[in-house]
Amino acid sequence: MPAIVEDTYAEAFRSIYVEFLITARDRRWVEHAVQAATGNASSTILCDCEAGLDRYVGPEGDESFATPDGRPGAIVQLHMPRFRKDRVEALERAAMVRISQNVLTCPTAACFNLIDSEHFFRMGRKIAYFGDGFQRRIERYGRKMWWIPTLGGEFILDRRLGYAEGLMGGNLWYFGETADAALDAAEKGVAAVQQCPGVIMPFPGGIAGSGSKAGSRYRFTIASTYEKYCPQLRDDPHADSQLPEGVQSVMEIIMNGRDLASISRATQAAIAASVDTPGLLRISAGNYGGRLGKSFIHLHPQRDAES
Repeated sequence: MPAIVEDTYAEAFRSIYVEFLITARDRRWVEHAVQAATGNASSTILCDCEAGLDRYVGPEGDESFATPDGRPGAIVQLHMPRFRKDRVEALERAAMVRISQNVLTCPTAACFNLIDSEHFFRMGRKIAYFGDGFQRRIERYGRKMWWIPTLGGEFILDRRLGYAEGLMGGNLWYFGETADAALDAAEKGVAAVQQCPGVIMPFPGGIAGSGSKAGSRYRFTIASTYEKYCPQLRDDPHADSQLPEGVQSVMEIIMNGRDLASISRATQAAIAASVDTPGLLRISAGNYGGRLGKSFIHLHPQRDAES
């Protein structure tokens, strides 16, 4: 019997984000660059940004997306909440650190901007200072780029890195009668989202086993465990448990993306792929009644037409 899909919504909030393409000699080295460039970026609760893989492209990936140099590649997004007053400076810093320390250093890698916008960072020039005066401007693949000599050969990247408005905080909650059932369902959801362009899942393997609520009793942190949904606090009267009967584990997928349509498509794909998982009791989502964001991603798609 399929799991119950609750008539609720995920509450996404605005972000600014950069999107860039990493290419390398082969898929293995693309994967190394992606893993390094998106590491320690699950949540802006403490990380410098939220980062993740959109999809692999070119040879050995989605071949409908041709890379400029014809090599295997991967599309990566970095997101910063728009409510941060220093969002522009913080996003630039996160991008500069991750590209310079994790992409430039990866053997055979190159980096290409994917957002053409009036808003941009002069990322290429700043990272090119690593060339210590030997760097130079070039034109290659019909693009204006910086060339940096390296011990491995060269590193090239576009002169500009554009940024645009996106969304953060799309999510799905999987309620399982066991931890294995909840995790199996979430893994199926992740696999479906990975086929949806324009969306990233910043947590390890795409899944958060420690879903949080906004706020805390401690003033020094902005988020904390969601005690109402912790199975092992079911009998604690101070937790005011709201878990459905029989639920022993809750796993969450968090999705950031280019726009509401992209995250909505990914949400429906994840539900369809996971709803029949044995032992999955319910699929839901986290929201704050519109206090966090104004973009609602309904689990019942007909609600989108009504709103």
